[in-house]
Amino acid sequence: MSSGPLEMTDALYAYFRAHACREPDILRRLREETQKMPEARMQISPEQGQFMCLIAELIGARKALEIGTFTGYSALWTVLGMGPEGRLVTLDRAPAYTATAERYWSEAGIAERIDLRLGEAHLTLTEMRAAGGDGSFDLAFIDADKTGYGDYFEHALALLRPGGLILVDNVLWGGAVADPEDDEPDTLALRVFNDRVLGDDRVSLSMIPLGDGLTLARKRG
Repeated sequence: MSSGPLEMTDALYAYFRAHACREPDILRRLREETQKMPEARMQISPEQGQFMCLIAELIGARKALEIGTFTGYSALWTVLGMGPEGRLVTLDRAPAYTATAERYWSEAGIAERIDLRLGEAHLTLTEMRAAGGDGSFDLAFIDADKTGYGDYFEHALALLRPGGLILVDNVLWGGAVADPEDDEPDTLALRVFNDRVLGDDRVSLSMIPLGDGLTLARKRG
């Protein structure tokens, strides 16, 4: 077998999706409702949600942070992976979308385990740290405005306990990060972020081509 990159054909991707994910009915319905919305592209894939759920389970996460809620699909996956003792703090600034999230969380019976905080994430994170939150989280997921990734990463790293894990979405940005002709602000911000994390010896690192690219950074300590 070739050791080169795997070509993901439509047929292979269909097979992969069919075998990579056990998507519960409530998550399927939330995903399908979200797909009808104008910003549906912001939703993670089912296989990424399943992966994040497994990661939460593997590290025994009991307290998680999410920066970027949207309609709550990734939050629901994460909470399911943490088990009945798990709690999630999730940040967003778009109540029109998070209203959908809250409806599905309630139906799933996990609403009381999710603390949704609306407002500018930079300010909320600063407030969390000022209140003594540093070192108290097991897991963080960053999936918000790309130009804010560097700041979000610094806050998340401080809020994590040693050995905690940060997941960062969209790090391949549809391939744009490797296109020298693409100089859009989000693309430039992601290139800077990827280079910065690659050289950051405070974390152990792996980038995987799942979804739109997912970076895993484990806090050393």
